[in-house]
Amino acid sequence: MSHPHHLRLPSPAGPPLTGHLPFADAPGVPDPIEVTSRWLTRGGRPWFPVSGEFHYSRYPAGEWEEELLKMKAGGVTAVASYLIWIHHEEIEGRVRFDGDRDLRRFAELCARHDLDFIPRVGPWSHAEVRNGGLPDWVLARDCAPRTDDPVYLDAVRPWFAAIAEQLSGLDRAHGGPIVAIQIENELYDQPGHLLTLKRMAQEAGLSAPLWTSTAWGGVRLPPDELLPLYGGYTEAFWTEADGGWPDTCRKHFFFTHQRDDEGIGSDLRPVSVRGSEPDAFADRFPWATCELGGGMAVSYHRRPYVDPDDIGALGLTKIGCGSVWQGFYMFHGGTNPTGELSTLQESHATGYPNDLPVLTYDFQAPLGEYGQYRRTYHELRLQHLLLADFGHLIAPMGSALPERRPDGQFDRDTLRWAVRGDGTSGFLFVNNHQPHEQLPERPETSFTVEFTSIGGELTLPSVPVTVPSGAYFCWPLRLEVAGVRLEWATAQPVCTVDVDGRTVLVLAATDGIAPELALDAATVSALRTPTGDVTPVGDRLLVTGLRPGTDALVEVDTADGRRVGLLVLDAAAARTAYRGEAWGAERLVLCGDGVVFDRAEVRLHGSGTATSFAVLPAPEGAPVVDGVTVEAVADGVFTRYVVPKASAGEGSAVEVALVRAAGPAPETVTGVQGRASAPADKYFDTVAAEYRVEVPDALPPGTLLRLHWSGDVGRAYVGDTLVADQFCSGRVWDIGLDRLPADALRAEGLRLRVLPLHAGAPVHLPEQARGERETAAVTHAEWITGHTWSVRAG
Repeated sequence: MSHPHHLRLPSPAGPPLTGHLPFADAPGVPDPIEVTSRWLTRGGRPWFPVSGEFHYSRYPAGEWEEELLKMKAGGVTAVASYLIWIHHEEIEGRVRFDGDRDLRRFAELCARHDLDFIPRVGPWSHAEVRNGGLPDWVLARDCAPRTDDPVYLDAVRPWFAAIAEQLSGLDRAHGGPIVAIQIENELYDQPGHLLTLKRMAQEAGLSAPLWTSTAWGGVRLPPDELLPLYGGYTEAFWTEADGGWPDTCRKHFFFTHQRDDEGIGSDLRPVSVRGSEPDAFADRFPWATCELGGGMAVSYHRRPYVDPDDIGALGLTKIGCGSVWQGFYMFHGGTNPTGELSTLQESHATGYPNDLPVLTYDFQAPLGEYGQYRRTYHELRLQHLLLADFGHLIAPMGSALPERRPDGQFDRDTLRWAVRGDGTSGFLFVNNHQPHEQLPERPETSFTVEFTSIGGELTLPSVPVTVPSGAYFCWPLRLEVAGVRLEWATAQPVCTVDVDGRTVLVLAATDGIAPELALDAATVSALRTPTGDVTPVGDRLLVTGLRPGTDALVEVDTADGRRVGLLVLDAAAARTAYRGEAWGAERLVLCGDGVVFDRAEVRLHGSGTATSFAVLPAPEGAPVVDGVTVEAVADGVFTRYVVPKASAGEGSAVEVALVRAAGPAPETVTGVQGRASAPADKYFDTVAAEYRVEVPDALPPGTLLRLHWSGDVGRAYVGDTLVADQFCSGRVWDIGLDRLPADALRAEGLRLRVLPLHAGAPVHLPEQARGERETAAVTHAEWITGHTWSVRAG
């Protein structure tokens, strides 16, 4: 039975409002940033930023630069970071910007690598930090924090002045990277205070073309003063242990035009209190985000497990909904610094409804607490490559929903899809994935998109297809590429690359769906395909039977005398694609490991003994890898290079000695809002199972200890110093050896202590962690010893 789906793409709305907001870039900048009511522009061109959160004060300063390059290679164009006040001024009057707190150096590194910077200056940040980032000494004052109480403002003013001093000369007027400044966070009912903070920041000397505020929860903002930014998470650690998957998370896997998410931060505000309507700003501001979930933290009472496809589907769905700014929290995990006066995590002890781990802030992010690459990184990079080349087309396109849409958030039977279009062209988005509840495959599916502006329609594919369960993708509609019009393709645009004067459009096939290309015959003078058939169908040329891969290049001579290539990679290869400046030209690199581009050098980050990479177009000479010239072999239209083997290996076993078996699990204690509290420190000395790990001297830099374990809470110690911790949530537990005190580690070794979980504990565990919840054990351990290869031009 055929299942056709129809959507009528309306004519474009009139021009957006411009000049109606008091946002102005620095005079004379070559690429002025402006905000219309529907999208942002930069240098007069529609601009689709991708921002990723990375907290510099939660990561070693010596590793910042490489991690920023990883983010850039992942398609992030702007780095956002909370400036966490308590990390800088835990003791009143002693403001620290040294070492891992060196804000200026972090911002300068962003500038050095052409990354925009977005400081989120607070003063209240949340960020799962003690007091939301407010130092204890501020709360000890007789004042009302987060209001215009003069005593509170007197404490904030020097903090803003200190920030301004650190960032002096890094604004846009001086060629700096600061494109936006966020004021406060999640303050939903104090518009006057938000305006006061903005004015104070400006008076201190802070400057940016964009001033922003989080806008979820029906926030009330001072009119037109702050650009509202939205969010959406796949899961939540802050809801009740027995509440199931929150409806506020479920909604993000549907195509809708509702921007607000009333679920974020709902543990810290009365849910009955709302300021404005959910989308009160939609007629004056574009749909921009700052907190699409790049992962999720775990609290003691609720421990979500986030699958990479959850994040990938969320990100792609938001583009289809109408987002013009993809902002991810977190994009890079980290570790809480050690406080001088107390621990610095959010906890029941500080009046918050959630207990968080003392140290880890990994967040299951695309790049982990120790810089680990996660599959999420590759899923999002594929989308960010699309936005890098086609974001200027997508940003002005409105989002249109089909005639037949899901009937509520529990409809699993109706296909979820939408089109971003401008009346003459567009992009079709499909999401058939959501967490926890598998969506069924959709057999015999076809789409008809009616273009009212030009009086025609497209029906695709040529033969109905089955949309696999779990699939999410974007297909182009009437896309112009260097003189040829791709009427439609059943493959997702990735990027373009110039090869010998020919523009090559790279597309990614979807597993389970045969790729088809339909070209406007009037734009084609000749066409060659390596496999399959070319069939004239009306005024189109239909290419079918392609076998996606590195050799699936359809060559087109255009009617106006140009040459174009259409390369369809298989789904797995497409997720190894990086694009960047390498050896004097922009190139596409396929590599299953991590890749960073750093001027004259490309670095490969792998966790095995060898790796390979393929390049398009190939450099003139064979690359030199770690000083050795490597030989080239053909890989379709790419040239592949196999790098020399490294001495490092992956997965070498670790001897873990049981010192003490676990005793009975401690009774659960409840804290704020009746939620389970993390076990007291004393139980790690008396009840926890204890293991000893002897760490060899010869392990290379960057080595991780990877633990497969079960139980409740794990802590790692060197001597009596806590160096790592984790709440069990069904994930491996990684510990970066480079972070441990080397001398003490050699002298005393590493101790692991694991508590069992009480049988009656009111704790939500994901399915991955339920099997051995009451057993405290390290079942297997391994060294993950990676290698970094330096690749230079031959």
